Amino acid sequence: MTTEHIAFPNGIHALDSGYVRPGLDAVHLIVQDGRVAVIDTAHGASLPRFLAALSGLGLDVDAVDYVFLTHVHLDHAGGAGAYMACLPRAKLVVHPRGARHMIDPAQLFAGARAVYGDEAVRHLYGTPTPVPVGRVLEAADGAIFSLADRPLQCLHTPGHAKHHLCLWDATARACFTGDAFGLSYRELDVDGHPFIIPATTPIQFDPEAMKASIHRLLALEPEAMYLTHFSRVGEVERLGADLLRRVDAIVALAEAAPGTGQARRKAIREGLSRYLFDEAHAVSPECAARILEVDMDLNAQGLLWWLEHRP
Repeated sequence: MTTEHIAFPNGIHALDSGYVRPGLDAVHLIVQDGRVAVIDTAHGASLPRFLAALSGLGLDVDAVDYVFLTHVHLDHAGGAGAYMACLPRAKLVVHPRGARHMIDPAQLFAGARAVYGDEAVRHLYGTPTPVPVGRVLEAADGAIFSLADRPLQCLHTPGHAKHHLCLWDATARACFTGDAFGLSYRELDVDGHPFIIPATTPIQFDPEAMKASIHRLLALEPEAMYLTHFSRVGEVERLGADLLRRVDAIVALAEAAPGTGQARRKAIREGLSRYLFDEAHAVSPECAARILEVDMDLNAQGLLWWLEHRP
């Protein structure tokens, strides 16, 4: 296995999708008795890497039973249509609020263009590919899907987005968390210990819902979390406590930020940077700034959106 394809215990694999930079965005596979589930697809350009990994495992496209989407933000679901077009037996499993965006992704891509701009969306995600309605399964909270004889349970976990779900794998005692359990980049690890931050990306951030979702995942007592950004972390109890504390801290700094509109967004961005670079004290500020630059911009947007739309 290479750094682009990491094999973990219990038939779990992480593929670096190649999205933007190495170590940013993972596609996960669960392999059980020759059957495969995919969790998140990143962008369509990740498909050749996925097909190569599948072949390297001695499997073909007919082995894939499910493609699970934790949510339909394009860094998680932009490649879903392309994947489904290549996986004839697979069903796409998604939160009921996200299903329509996979069947007709036009509005989803329009929303991304509003955040990132037309050129960036074309470069990162290409052309939207609809998924036929008959191949989309809407996952109710608590719904269980069997991969061979391995149960995979979908849990609705709002906070990052209203249409977010996580996948509980009781066999591995692990959760596949999308963005509900934050972001943890391996470049920020120190002596094997991960650093984690909340993901408050626009446009549906809800701090109380996010904290409730984190508590729900922790109550399962998982041995590991598999994050889309980026893959496996242990030390789950500590990281959960860090996340809960940091959600409160960044909400407080957003509320205290002066001004309105873009001036307030800039103040939030500066406050986030100071706070999180200080929290990541074990790495240099230059390293933290380089790795977290884009996330600071997006998180500031999400915090401002919440301030302007909260009841």
